[in-house]
Amino acid sequence: MKRFLFAVFLLFFITKIAGQEEKETKHLDSIQVNLKRSLDSVLKHTPNDLNIIVLKKKLKEITPKKIEEPEQQGWKNKAVFSLLFNQSAFNFDWQGGGTSNVAGNAILNYELNYKRNSLTWDNKVLADYGLSFLKDEDFARKTNDRIELNSRLGQRIGKSFWNYSLFVNFRSQFAKGYRFTKDPDTDQTIRIEETHFFSPAFLQIGPGILWKKSDNLNINIAPVTSRMIFVDDQFTTTENYIDGDYFGVDAGEDSRFEFGGSLAAYVKFTVLKNVTFENILNLYSNYIEDPSNIDIDYTLNINLIVNKYITGNFAFQAIYDDNAIGGFQIREVIGLGLKYEF
Repeated sequence: MKRFLFAVFLLFFITKIAGQEEKETKHLDSIQVNLKRSLDSVLKHTPNDLNIIVLKKKLKEITPKKIEEPEQQGWKNKAVFSLLFNQSAFNFDWQGGGTSNVAGNAILNYELNYKRNSLTWDNKVLADYGLSFLKDEDFARKTNDRIELNSRLGQRIGKSFWNYSLFVNFRSQFAKGYRFTKDPDTDQTIRIEETHFFSPAFLQIGPGILWKKSDNLNINIAPVTSRMIFVDDQFTTTENYIDGDYFGVDAGEDSRFEFGGSLAAYVKFTVLKNVTFENILNLYSNYIEDPSNIDIDYTLNINLIVNKYITGNFAFQAIYDDNAIGGFQIREVIGLGLKYEF
C-alpha cells in the first residue's frame, strides 16, 4: 500500500513539473515571438548602413580574442643558403653584339639570436661571393665578395620599443680584388691586385639606443662609435702612394682609427605573397675629419620564392665612402637559383 501511494505521489509530482515546464516554454516562445516582431519593426525603419554598422560592432564584441603566444625564450637560429645562376650565349653570326658569359653567386645568411625577458642578443653572418666567366677572357671577374658579421645586445627600457644597445660590426672580403687594364704593347688584359682578405677590413663598435618594433623593423642610433680600418701595408708603402689614398690610411701605415656616430636601419616587408623587400641602411660620420662627408651603405634585396627550393633574387647596393673613392660605388646582381634553409 505504501509503495502504491508513493508511486501515485511521484507521478503527480512529475506531472506537475512537466506542466510547469510547458507553461515556461510557452512563455519563452511568446517572448521570442514578441522580440522578433520588435526587432523586425526596428530594422524595417532603420537605414541599412546603420544596421550593418551595429551588426559589425556586435560581432566584434562577441568574437573571442586571439590568444597571443608567448615569445620564444633562449636561443633561436636560422640559416638560408642560396646558389644563383645566370648565363648568356651568342653565336658568331649574332649581329646585335654581346659576349657569352656564365655567372654564379653563393649567398649565406645565418642568424643566431638570444632572448631572455627584456634582454636580446642578435647575431647575423652574411657571406656573399660570385664570379663571372666571359668568353675569350683570361681571367674571371668577381660579381660580389663580402663577409659581414653583426652582433647587437639590447636591453628593453620599460615596456616600450626602445632599448639600450651595444653593437659590433665587422666587414671584409674573401679573395683578392683586381683592377683590369690593357697592356699597350701586347693588347693583352693584365690585372693589378688592389685588395685581398682583411685589406681592407672595417671594425665598428659603439653603445647607443635601439628602436625595435620587430625583427623586421628596427633602427639603431649610436652617437659614440669607434671605427678601425685595417689594410695591408704593401698598398701604402709604394713610392707614389699619397697619404689617405688607400681607404684613408696614411703612407706606411696599416690601420686608421676614426671616432664618430652611426645609424643602422633595417626594414623588411612582404609586397606580394611570395615577394619580400629587404632594406639595409648604414650611415657613419667621422667627427675627427670631415664630419659632413657621411659614409653611406645601402642594400636592397628583392627575394622571390618560387617554391621550397627555388628562389629568385635581385640585389642592389650603393656605397659612398670618400676615403675609398670620390663617388658612389654601385652593384647590381640578378639571378635565379636554388635555396636551402636549415
